[in-house]
Formats: sequence, C-alpha cells, structure tokens
Amino acid sequence: MKLTVQPLNFEIAKQLEDYINKKTSRFGRHLRENDELNIRLSVVKPATNLNKQADVRIGDLFASKTCDTFEQAIAEALDALDARIEKRKENA
Repeated sequence: MKLTVQPLNFEIAKQLEDYINKKTSRFGRHLRENDELNIRLSVVKPATNLNKQADVRIGDLFASKTCDTFEQAIAEALDALDARIEKRKENA
C-alpha cells in the first residue's frame, strides 16, 4: 500500500504523521501493495470551530470529514472507508 499525505498550506507535524501511519496500518489487510491511500489535509474557515478537514481516497472510494482536530477528522474518514470496504466485501 502506498500512502500519500498532502497538507495544504501548512507543515505537517511529526506527531500527526505518526498518528496517520498508525491509523492507516490497518488497511494493509484490505489493500494490495500497489494500491494507493491518499489523504489531503486542509484548514477551512480558520476562525471557526470544526475547521480541520481530511479528504481520504482509496481507489474509487472517498470520504471527507471536517472536525475540531485533524486526528478526529482522519479517524472518522478512515472509519467510514473501512465500513464501505467491509460492505463491499460482503456484497462480492
């Protein structure tokens, strides 16, 4: 699995990078080595709460979540994709 993290207009902290690696490691069981997992992080409306957005794409599956923290947005987006992958496996 190839992981690509793209922060828009900010530097990603090592702690957030470690968190992303930890959270995405569970997808190794679903994905082949050449599959890509793309995460795009951005801050929307900087003066408000719920301004951290994570857009996550795995193949043709996509989830976007906006939360108070990047960690929460990433976790919720990955959980949504995990549920879709499991549902796809059941229907196959």
